[in-house]
Amino acid sequence: MGWIILLVILAAIGAWAMREYRFTQSMATKAREAVPPKGQFIDISTGRLHYVDTGTGPAVLLIHGLGGNLRHFDMGVIDDLAADHRVIAIDRPGMGWSDRPGDAPANLRAQAGFIREVIEALSLDRPLLVGHSLGGGISLALALDHPELTRGLALIAPLCLPTGETAEPFKPLAIPSPLMRRFVSLFLATRATIKNRDINLDYVFGPEPVPGGFPLQGGGLMGLRPEIFRNMSRDFLHAADDLKGMAARYDTLPRPVGILHGRSDRILPVEAQAAEMGRRFPAVQVELVEGGHMLPLTQPALCTEFIRRIDAAADSGTKAGKPD
Repeated sequence: MGWIILLVILAAIGAWAMREYRFTQSMATKAREAVPPKGQFIDISTGRLHYVDTGTGPAVLLIHGLGGNLRHFDMGVIDDLAADHRVIAIDRPGMGWSDRPGDAPANLRAQAGFIREVIEALSLDRPLLVGHSLGGGISLALALDHPELTRGLALIAPLCLPTGETAEPFKPLAIPSPLMRRFVSLFLATRATIKNRDINLDYVFGPEPVPGGFPLQGGGLMGLRPEIFRNMSRDFLHAADDLKGMAARYDTLPRPVGILHGRSDRILPVEAQAAEMGRRFPAVQVELVEGGHMLPLTQPALCTEFIRRIDAAADSGTKAGKPD
């Protein structure tokens, strides 16, 4: 009798696994079809990298944050800046439509090395680096390790300093085992993402509303792909690896460095990040505004105004003036 019960249990588990796997693959296929590549591809050490290159003028390189893709800048920022700049927005390796092998390092300095490859492959002349969230930390790492490659930093809600706090939506990403990460991504993560969508989006965007175009134009649906979950988990686990050493070198950053941060940011609280950067490094210009974490999507015009001020300061060699 016992073996019959065991067979029934195994059959039930197998049926559940097959159902969830098919659901995950179905949602991933729909996400790929709904949010196709919109740019070009180049080859770097991590494989194919997807990017958009538009406009003419001084180069601006846009680097998105954790779990994002280049479409996070495509709800106004790219088109606005392209009026007078050459704008390059990338899917970071492992995100969006860009490749990244499972054994590629995910710490900030390693990811900055991948961005260096992009700058060199596209022959960009000292681009202004615009980094959002985790992309801000990567921008800082690149500027520290290769200051000759950039003319300045315009950082939006950036990860700058170590923090002991973990935002609630990111706690499920703390999976150190590659095998467990793969299991979760194939059988659990997609359905959980859909089930908790409204709660998590409210946390990430709040107190601002989620823009109606976020799923498609903003690339939000790409997060349903299992490989995105796996790479998000690795990025999250290694995000703080280099921060302490980087912070010890921030006084050597090439100028100008500007930070735009929402006062009500729930993901990277302003006091622990931007405000603390302003206190410790007076040469860093900090601008605090009303809003949450996802400013490139919720307030794109504000972001482009900020980027232009930092870029003007880079051209003139002076500190950017704060808005009235």
